[in-house]
Amino acid sequence: GIRCADLSFGSRVVVMGLGLLGLLTVQILKAYGCEVMAFDPAEDKVNLTKQFGVTDATSKFPELQGLTKARTKMQGADAVIITAATKKRDPVDQAIQLSRFKGKIVVVGVADIHPERNELWQKEVELVVSKAAGPGSLDPLYELEGIDLPIGYVRWTQKRNLEEFLRLLKIKKIDVKLLITHRFSISEAEQAYAQLISGELDKPIGVLLDYTTDAPIERNIPVVTSAVSGRGQTNFGVVGAGLFGKALLLPALKNIPEICLHTLVTNSGANVEHSGRKFGFLHQATDADNLWSNPDIQAVIGLTPHSQHASLVRSALENQKALFLEKPLCTTEEELSELLTLGEQAKSLPILMVGHNRRFSPHTEIMRTWLKSRNTPLVVQMRVNCGFVPATHWVHSEDEGRSRIVGEVSHFIDLLQSLTNSTVTRVHAERISGDNQSTVNNDNVVITFKFIDGSVGSLTYSGTGYKAYSRETLEIFFDGKTISSRDFRVSELHGAGKTKVFKTRGQEMGYAEELKHFVNCVSGKETLLVNPDEMFGTMKTIFAIEKSLATANAISLEQF
Repeated sequence: GIRCADLSFGSRVVVMGLGLLGLLTVQILKAYGCEVMAFDPAEDKVNLTKQFGVTDATSKFPELQGLTKARTKMQGADAVIITAATKKRDPVDQAIQLSRFKGKIVVVGVADIHPERNELWQKEVELVVSKAAGPGSLDPLYELEGIDLPIGYVRWTQKRNLEEFLRLLKIKKIDVKLLITHRFSISEAEQAYAQLISGELDKPIGVLLDYTTDAPIERNIPVVTSAVSGRGQTNFGVVGAGLFGKALLLPALKNIPEICLHTLVTNSGANVEHSGRKFGFLHQATDADNLWSNPDIQAVIGLTPHSQHASLVRSALENQKALFLEKPLCTTEEELSELLTLGEQAKSLPILMVGHNRRFSPHTEIMRTWLKSRNTPLVVQMRVNCGFVPATHWVHSEDEGRSRIVGEVSHFIDLLQSLTNSTVTRVHAERISGDNQSTVNNDNVVITFKFIDGSVGSLTYSGTGYKAYSRETLEIFFDGKTISSRDFRVSELHGAGKTKVFKTRGQEMGYAEELKHFVNCVSGKETLLVNPDEMFGTMKTIFAIEKSLATANAISLEQF
């Protein structure tokens, strides 16, 4: 907020609202040589403000008007910073009255920013809403990838603002001790929040949570919970617990009685503690070595961000431990080459499975049954209305997700290979072209496939359609017959004047079935449906698609 006010040494500034933010603001302004006037209707906060050397502080607005006129020689304040929290527009209207001609009002807190237009117009006051901690805040390139903004162009970024705040603390220009009004132990955090929200705390400003600082750091601790998963003969470890994993795969794992959820690993202590209890894990950890080095764990489920997938496969190969990995297998050709080399050097391959769930859907099963006695190659057409994802999303990040083609399209390649019972030999891909900055061209592609058995297929993958419309449709033409499937809810076989219909109550995407298959493979009851050559071949197809998009040529898989 102070940066947005564009102040200089000697600026006259009014701070309205003397809670935690307001009291920090007046101290920073004093440190920067500004003349500060402060206002809050609570007299106790005004008195606290005066302890920081701000003598021109009051709980009465008419008095504030008089102080402002006196200190500014009737010109008005250079800036008014609003750190209040209210749904009313009073603070903004009052700030206009206090401001000089062409002054600036910065809303840091919460207030109705629909002021009286005439007042605003007469003074040509600039109204600014401050965003978080400065430039870079909420920007994925800045916060996730660490791409800084050059100091010559952006002097005060989020990081530099925080560094400056710490500097002011160090030289004792900011005193936070006086702001601490209540203390709770960390074990009483829930009670503290409840009392704060309900208004039970007496005049709170800074509420501090105390915790033990000399306790040893534990990377692996048992979970104390009554909701423990099945005590099956096979111990499973899980690394990663994001939204997708917690919504779909972890609940499905918990319902498989043959396994025991032994250890959950995430890089967040809060997440691993909450998810460990919720899904009934015996142990929780923040170091994945706990999974690979533990002889009691027979298999690992990988639910981490895409950029970490290759390292999980590498660990599985090096430790000869079974791994189920959410797609994709890896994100770059270099990673794929390294994994292929490791696989060739290994004396034997552990059970490796990538989470291409659609081939395990009951709808895919029935379609394979209908195709079992076919006499001709297939013509397959698939349409995916994948929904818009902004260019700033992590899935498009070069370091995190690479692209939606890398992260998602392998699902549909695997499905087509399952239905044709064949593998891809050649691809040709085209994308839309244009300079619309809000559209990711690579999210809107048409890809054609040639299969070893002579079948051909096409995939239309688009992020520009209506999101509420049907997401996935499939059509297969063969032997004078046609199969159609919609959203893994309804599948139909048309031919010889008859129609067979297969419906499920809801969308059946095959998540539970794929995990059950993996568990059975680990326990020796089943053999993997997808062999390693086909699994690695799917990623080769992905990179061939990228090459086709870059060159506008058909690409043979023999080149990979």
